[in-house]
Amino acid sequence: MIETQRLILREMNGDDYEALYMVLADTEIMQHYPYTFDEARVRAWIDRNVNRYRVFGFGLWAVCLKDTGEMIGDCGLTMQDIGGVICPEIGYHIRRDMQRRGYAKEAACAVRDWAFGNTPFNVIYSYMKYTNTPSAMTAQSYGCKQVDEFRDDVNGITKVFAVTREEWEHIR
Repeated sequence: MIETQRLILREMNGDDYEALYMVLADTEIMQHYPYTFDEARVRAWIDRNVNRYRVFGFGLWAVCLKDTGEMIGDCGLTMQDIGGVICPEIGYHIRRDMQRRGYAKEAACAVRDWAFGNTPFNVIYSYMKYTNTPSAMTAQSYGCKQVDEFRDDVNGITKVFAVTREEWEHIR
């Protein structure tokens, strides 16, 4: 469990289905993703992250409001294929009515700090479809700079942002 000023990040489980469905099945939130999630995909998302916790010791975590415990999205560290290379990546999804309050930045900063404090990774990435300006702004808000851009079949153009351990040591 990771605690911030306003949030708790914890392992998600099957009880988080309804809260996560409100995020991943929202066509506005998922407009930059290849598809909007249905029930089966949301359940598989939870199962995949539970498996990641077991295999890697990390995954996407449930983002919960500290005051109420309400789950408002997910954020965490996963291993992703970015341009043909498997890299540690911080991903985040915040429920639409909770956006523009700094929760994604707060959660991503906590995950970044956790990753550099608990893993051997020297670079942490975030990548997204080139049209996903809010996600790019969140990546920049937690210290990333754009390091690559490439064409692919999923996003058309993918933007890659990264922060190094050395940069993190200077900003924390």
